[in-house]
Amino acid sequence: MKLIVMGAGAWGTALAMCFAERHDVTLWGRDAAQIATMQAARENQRYLPAQTFPDTLRLTADLGAALSDSDLVLIVTPTAGLRPSLEALVAHGARQPVLWACKGLEADSLLPAHDVANTILPANVPRGILTGPSFAQEVAAGLPAALTLASENEQFATDTASALHSSRLRIYASTDLIGAEIGGAVKNIMAIAAGVGDGLRLGHNARAALITRGLAEITRFGVAMGAKAETFTGLSGLGDLILTCTGDLSRNRKVGLLLAEGRTLPDILRALGHVAEGVNTAKAVLAQAERLQVEMPITATVCRMLFDNLPATDAISSLMGRVAKPEAG
Repeated sequence: MKLIVMGAGAWGTALAMCFAERHDVTLWGRDAAQIATMQAARENQRYLPAQTFPDTLRLTADLGAALSDSDLVLIVTPTAGLRPSLEALVAHGARQPVLWACKGLEADSLLPAHDVANTILPANVPRGILTGPSFAQEVAAGLPAALTLASENEQFATDTASALHSSRLRIYASTDLIGAEIGGAVKNIMAIAAGVGDGLRLGHNARAALITRGLAEITRFGVAMGAKAETFTGLSGLGDLILTCTGDLSRNRKVGLLLAEGRTLPDILRALGHVAEGVNTAKAVLAQAERLQVEMPITATVCRMLFDNLPATDAISSLMGRVAKPEAG
């Protein structure tokens, strides 16, 4: 398969490196100087230092040339970059199937990725998401992982998952596109909350409670958006949630750790140097949840910490002090 990966950040680079072992892969980035530097060094020194590219991996800043001879496009940008990436594909007359690996809701429209794609791509272009529990550094290093490839087009999901599947990256097909997107987006908010708990040294019991109630919150919201409840017990739901809430490589968990130190959001974002999708997603998800009348206390509390300067200790007290209720329902 001839594959173009759009986005030369950490995750786009890691996926390009992984797929280049079995496929003809071109990594595209919009910054020509950065691409030239990566080509010369044969590594992404900015985001994945000391991870050498496979000899077969090509790099380019010329999107038209990359698209001219490709079978599949994989967009690996922050959610804010999805719309302009899709528009660039249409502007170049591309008709290849498209996957995206974005994990969030569009900030202004509150739309999940598939709805953004549906407003831009021609109706006959197969599309879907590649998501699941995966840190870029580990995938680039060749460590094993498992992902979900979800599309409303079952044949496309099955065929493409089979084509991209390998001994180091196991890929499962799904038709619950909405569920896969919601799981990947909202788990980042829960990871911020988990980081706060870890930063305050609240212990393993508190973390387990947060993950469990976070999953309940994700499921409520996802079902209200049209997803299947069982999707959230899979890789794109529980799997991604556990990884992001517990892994030291999680940028969103790092946001929570820094909130627990009392640092401001602008200071946190400067310190990260990477995009933490949970920050923008939190506001978008809460706005959508209020429209749907879905109760999301963890998300609401995270938003108060991020945007209203609620101290972390007060946030925990607010969550723990809520009225007791039945666990199910």
